[in-house]
Amino acid sequence: MRPHSLNHAFEWRPVSGPLQFLTDDQAHHYDEQGYVLIEEAFDDETINRVTAAVDPLEQRQEEWLRQQGGTYLIGRADEITFSTHLVLTSEVLRQFARSPVLLGLCADLIGPEVRLYWDQAVYKKPYTTSSFPWYQDNGYAFIDPQQYLTGWIALSDVDEENGCPWVVPGAHRRGTLAHAITPHGLVCLEDPAEAVPVPAASGGIVVFSSLTPRCTGANRTPGVRRAYIAQYAPDGAEVVHVDGDGRETRVPADDPGRQFRVLEQGRPVPA
Repeated sequence: MRPHSLNHAFEWRPVSGPLQFLTDDQAHHYDEQGYVLIEEAFDDETINRVTAAVDPLEQRQEEWLRQQGGTYLIGRADEITFSTHLVLTSEVLRQFARSPVLLGLCADLIGPEVRLYWDQAVYKKPYTTSSFPWYQDNGYAFIDPQQYLTGWIALSDVDEENGCPWVVPGAHRRGTLAHAITPHGLVCLEDPAEAVPVPAASGGIVVFSSLTPRCTGANRTPGVRRAYIAQYAPDGAEVVHVDGDGRETRVPADDPGRQFRVLEQGRPVPA
């Protein structure tokens, strides 16, 4: 595991409490392992409402991919789609991003000042044979501070047969790792022996650190594996870009349309 070129002397910031949503055991598991599964986080009505909001937007993305010849970046028509920034077009998802479950996780694991950083739906289509490679969220765009939060919400039951997440427990404490570019996405590890699967029933949420190496397996079933992902970062976080001459540019992660405040002084910010 080689560190990212911008990862200098990283130190993991442990959960300090007092906790608003997580139990002590859940917070400890997140601290030590880099992830925690919250089962039955959302009821069927909520999941159905979110899925109904996402499905037509994902179908639009699928059709757009076909117009591009079937692939664009890491999206592949009829295999895997990444539908991003859905809060810009869906009031349902804007409200969902402020749900008590997600804000409780933000308060416990980030702090009192929090913004939505990124949202997207990832649909893995039936009989998709390829896995999505090992990566860290902070490998795709280097965020400072490196430690932010990913909520991976299962919109359908996910297991080893249809492409549930896998993680490398404990590796988050190394900070951001170096990533290589491949046709299927960035890669920071190759087949780590210590990897474990994290299956989840619909309505569950897998909570990752942005620094937890993870991947998802193939979908060997006839159904679509649906997930919605909401990421949150501390207010004041910046995306760090480095040009070919080594010069750094920092861009605040505060786009008012899609990176809105969700917690201010520990209190929910109304829509």
